Amino acid sequence: MPSSIDKISSLNNVLNASNTEKVESSSTDFSKILKESLEEVNDTQVKGDRAMADIATGEVKDLHQAAIAINKAEISMKMMLEVRNKALSAYKEIARTQI
Repeated sequence: MPSSIDKISSLNNVLNASNTEKVESSSTDFSKILKESLEEVNDTQVKGDRAMADIATGEVKDLHQAAIAINKAEISMKMMLEVRNKALSAYKEIARTQI
């Protein structure tokens, strides 16, 4: 007959295994979200660059839409830089934390 300690140990092993699976799936989700966000910022930058090139060459059909594309590219880049700055700040804060 298993003792109470053995039962607790087996329960603890089951809980640790399920927690490990949750951490792995959440880290995968975060990396996926980060990658998608960076790709979206890149796409916005490409559209903004294309709009600037169209303005420079005179091929722009709608100046208003070109200005909006350029502003979206600028704002998305600023947002990405702020997210990066906050992530670095959080990392530095964690690194300074003494155990």
